[in-house]
Amino acid sequence: MAQAVKSIKGVHDILPESVHTWHHLENHVREVMRGYGYREIRTPILEKSELFHRSIGEVTDIVEKEMYTFEDRNGDYLSLRPENTASCVRAAIQHGMLTNNQVSRIWYLGPMFRRENPQAGRYRQFWQVGAEVYGVAGPYVESELILLSARLWQQLGLQEHVSLQINSLGSTEDRDRYRARLVEYLNDHIDELDEDSKRRLTSNPLRVLDTKNPAMHNVVSQAPVLLDDLSPESSEHFDKLQSALSTCGIGFEINTRLVRGLDYYSHTVFEWVTHGLGAQGTVCAGGRYDGLTEQLGAKPTPGVGWALGMERILELIARSAEPATEPEPEIFMVLGSEQAIVSGLELAEAIRNAEPQWSVTCSCAVSGMKSQFKKADKSRAKVALIIADNELENNTVGVKSLRQKQDQQTVPRDQVVSVLRNEFLTPQ
Repeated sequence: MAQAVKSIKGVHDILPESVHTWHHLENHVREVMRGYGYREIRTPILEKSELFHRSIGEVTDIVEKEMYTFEDRNGDYLSLRPENTASCVRAAIQHGMLTNNQVSRIWYLGPMFRRENPQAGRYRQFWQVGAEVYGVAGPYVESELILLSARLWQQLGLQEHVSLQINSLGSTEDRDRYRARLVEYLNDHIDELDEDSKRRLTSNPLRVLDTKNPAMHNVVSQAPVLLDDLSPESSEHFDKLQSALSTCGIGFEINTRLVRGLDYYSHTVFEWVTHGLGAQGTVCAGGRYDGLTEQLGAKPTPGVGWALGMERILELIARSAEPATEPEPEIFMVLGSEQAIVSGLELAEAIRNAEPQWSVTCSCAVSGMKSQFKKADKSRAKVALIIADNELENNTVGVKSLRQKQDQQTVPRDQVVSVLRNEFLTPQ
């Protein structure tokens, strides 16, 4: 016998018994996005590699180490998308969503791909939800995006398990001033830097602040603070963001080491973090990226957004909030012969036509009635409908509650739906 083929490490199946937890999260996402006027977009999983090199940045872990990239037959280099902000901006440019000062509020849901070492809540194929806004400058749309995410935590019962961290990266000019001070400081501590940090020192020194190496904690914690180099305009932007959040009842902490891992951010950056998932505490992150459209060949357009990892949110829900329950089926049809199966299929269609919200499961294989009742119990259905030789002969159906102590009834076939409505499947 041939050896069974298994899934790739870090790429997981979502099995039927857990899909309802995904639906629970997705339904809340759709409800919240609709409440804020955001419309869904679906972008391709496969993009030109150039898109991510130009947007994310050449000297990033994603581009250097983590992208799934290959050369196709035409000599083009293609990549599975490692994130979706760049794809959304590419789509917005390509389809004219940024013309005439148009404001676009969009959201997405789908799989991303990174060749990173799998760990708790982090996989090589992982799912993200994201929200993006184009065409609105200033701090108040950033506030709205943060409020949107806060409402989602509230809907999911996670508001007590996450906290908000914010920072400002200022303008390009602000970062140029800060970069000079940071490089001088890091050169004075060159012997304390790891190899990645030494390499980034000449390419993008702000990334040193984003290091995950615990041995770098002391040198990073003593580094100059970017907030000290903000212009008056950038400081006012950041102050207005804080004021808006406070007015709307959103608590936050200013984290001066928060720089995010992508090149396209400017001004506001933020993360929602939790202590409920161990060391990898970030569950949602984003910020402003006004320069990204220009990097991708369009006129400068304000942009801001965030993304959250669905697996991490689902894990946090499992640990911290009320778990979602799987919907239970209403009806299981116990059918005693081939002729009864055909009759049952016909009746099941009539029931679905009358009550589309009811779940009706048919036993489509000829088997003993006893074994079918065991399957009905295992299915967690509320009612069994029974058709055997006697029911076929008399054009009737047996109706038996699988949950309540009710006598089994035999009813005319054309009255089954009304009996179910009135006596067996009425709202509790």
